[in-house]
Amino acid sequence: MAEHSPPHQHPHGHSHDHGPASPASARLRVLLAAVLVPFALAVLSGLWLLWPAPLPAHAPTGTGFDQITVTGTVTATRSVPCGGSGQSSAASANSGTCTAITFRLTSGKDAGRSVTQTLTPDQTAVYSAGEKIVVDYSPTAPAALQYTVEDADRSLPVALLAGVFALAVVLVGRLRGLAALVALGISFLVLSFFVLPAILGGEPPLAVAVVGGGLIMLLALYLCHGFSARTSVAVLGTMASLALIGALGQAFIGLARLTGNTSDETAFVHSLFPGIQLPGLLLAGVIIGSLGVLNDVTVTQASSVWELHAANPALGARALYRAAIRIGRDHIASTVNTLVMAYAGAALPLMLLFSLSHRGAWQVATSEIVAEEVVRTLVGSIGLIASVPLTTALAAFVASRDVRDETELAGVPAPARGRASHRRRH
Repeated sequence: MAEHSPPHQHPHGHSHDHGPASPASARLRVLLAAVLVPFALAVLSGLWLLWPAPLPAHAPTGTGFDQITVTGTVTATRSVPCGGSGQSSAASANSGTCTAITFRLTSGKDAGRSVTQTLTPDQTAVYSAGEKIVVDYSPTAPAALQYTVEDADRSLPVALLAGVFALAVVLVGRLRGLAALVALGISFLVLSFFVLPAILGGEPPLAVAVVGGGLIMLLALYLCHGFSARTSVAVLGTMASLALIGALGQAFIGLARLTGNTSDETAFVHSLFPGIQLPGLLLAGVIIGSLGVLNDVTVTQASSVWELHAANPALGARALYRAAIRIGRDHIASTVNTLVMAYAGAALPLMLLFSLSHRGAWQVATSEIVAEEVVRTLVGSIGLIASVPLTTALAAFVASRDVRDETELAGVPAPARGRASHRRRH
């Protein structure tokens, strides 16, 4: 097999599967540690300073996302004329045929109780006997109206899809895929137990996003790609790009006078927690949303440089940069388009509404609800574009100087020492 062949027979017999990188030289490890250790300490300090206190308990409003919910199972449905006696005022206001749905509560203090509700024709959801549902509970409403159907219970299909996704990742990625799933779980925990509670607790959203994003970046990248100079370069490139995104986002959110209060969700959260800074929340969303795609770009660029260096150790920093930046340009073209299309797809209903209006395209684009997405997309895209030359230049510089000390080369066969010395000269 190739790995047992003498070194002189395969001078360029390096793997190109983006596997674990060779250990860096001692000098290089010290240099990278001098940059990354203070950053890691700053993230941990920010985590300690911004760690949220337990949120104060508040009575549910009985509306929107603050609604108490329980689960239930549909036992029977039947068609009934709308406007009959005993029906809700909403049903009475409609003419035609309504649907009476009977369901049994399966959780909550009234588990086992059967409830009948009439659904009007304008309620588009269709339920059938045996279907699992989510039920709203309003403790202050009259007894007959305390429980109302909210939605279908999608726990099983969503859990099944998540299982298929996890299986696909592990089957294709193997140990690297398993590490990616663990990193995904860690990201979810950081968001759930630090970022969201800290913002709700009144901490500055920008600071929370920077600390939370930094922690996710460090844990995810090193867990998925190992402790190596290549991963450290990707971390540095991501860190620099996030700093640029934060600065641009703060500047243009202020210049465009964006309030961040453009949806029912933000208005509702602000009504419950008035201390939340909505413009800062918008900026935090830009930073968190850019983190994933930045990780992808910076890791790819760093890996490209190291693979080029492995294929031809004689390449200097400038030659490595020129070769890898060509890969980066292709990556920019595809990723920026992907980013814009992702935002456009999420805002498709809004775009449909504006297409029916009599406003000009520029007037629509500069209205706050659209300008918010425009600023989010363009700021994230600029940071993404900047990450390619930043990471490529840093990787080329580091990779071209990743030469072992002479003491580290002791005992290495002469041909290998010769190649190392050749790289040192270049």
